Amino acid sequence: MQKLIAKNPTARHNYTVTDTIETGIVLSGTEIKSLRNGKVNIKDCYASIQNGEVFIHSMHISPYEQGNIYNKDPLRDRKLLLNKNEIRKLVGLIKQQGYTLIPISLYFKGSFVKVELGICKGKKLYDKREDLKKKDQERDIQRHLK
Repeated sequence: MQKLIAKNPTARHNYTVTDTIETGIVLSGTEIKSLRNGKVNIKDCYASIQNGEVFIHSMHISPYEQGNIYNKDPLRDRKLLLNKNEIRKLVGLIKQQGYTLIPISLYFKGSFVKVELGICKGKKLYDKREDLKKKDQERDIQRHLK
């Protein structure tokens, strides 16, 4: 059973998602409590590979109100949990020109927090316009069918 915590609204608009991978994330206790309250923003975050480990940058988890001294920095880098084969696969894809790692969604899977990480390529402006036209056309078709 999956409970959605947060979704990246601009990920599929600004990037073409070629592949996705489910990863775990290393968090502290007060960060989990903030996530249960839904106090997270993944709009501007991204992931990178450093020294054979994958880290997520600029994901804002608000400090827990009752956490006092146990709260961590809201914008700290957080480690993603992947095995070596998955990291090697990602390194191979990232070295291709224009690919990047973008978190698409954050959710609970049982009692664990998972991140859906997308392997993305940036869209050009005309690609975004074409996608918006297709969405409008599909919406019109659905209206006429009802």
